[in-house]
Amino acid sequence: MANPTAAMLVIGDEILSGRTRDANMHYLAGELTTHGIDLKEVRIVSDDAPAIVAATRALAGAYDHVFTSGGIGPTHDDITADCIAEAFGRTIDVRDDARALLEAHYANSGLELNEARLRMARIPEGASLIENPVSTAPGFTVENVHVMAGVPSVFRAMVASVLPTLIGGAPVLSQSLRVMRGEGDIAANLGQLAKDFADLSIGCYPFQQDGAFGANVVVRGTDGARIDAAVTRLADELGL
Repeated sequence: MANPTAAMLVIGDEILSGRTRDANMHYLAGELTTHGIDLKEVRIVSDDAPAIVAATRALAGAYDHVFTSGGIGPTHDDITADCIAEAFGRTIDVRDDARALLEAHYANSGLELNEARLRMARIPEGASLIENPVSTAPGFTVENVHVMAGVPSVFRAMVASVLPTLIGGAPVLSQSLRVMRGEGDIAANLGQLAKDFADLSIGCYPFQQDGAFGANVVVRGTDGARIDAAVTRLADELGL
């Protein structure tokens, strides 16, 4: 049985402008791989409502799960929650349970729960909250879309809250074979290997070291014995 599929939607002008380097995609990809959910696509969109709505609808209709990152803070450009609500045709308002979380958090911190901070308690109708043990303001899930913060520490905490609730498949395993030959020299071997082991993913990643060309061949799949067989055959064929 095939593993569930997923996509990620990264939201924010700061990513597209190059001011901020996104770390969340790398983290999510690793966690999903371990959980047996195959990350198939990542999109990055600006803080533009029509773009966010369109991307959400497209990805939610194409994959089992969608994970979003960014745009759920207290400022005017944090529009993700409104866009997710629009994408699913739902109303959005401050929700009592989310408000209570923020009230307790800001009371303990000695800060005011002002109008701006209260924006983080606006949750689309029918959504379930995603726990945020780092800074309290929750994320939320609407249907198959999991909406999370862009701050890496908070994003990681929210992923840890969500993943145990999702049914995964078989974890993806991998082995790597380092070959000190150019891609052109091993392409025929890799092509035949890919045909004979069609159930595996075989990637070739070239590099140059001290003037010599080489490639790292990475074999991925859910069956360890099949991966072993493919890597062993390739190594034998190349005399490694």
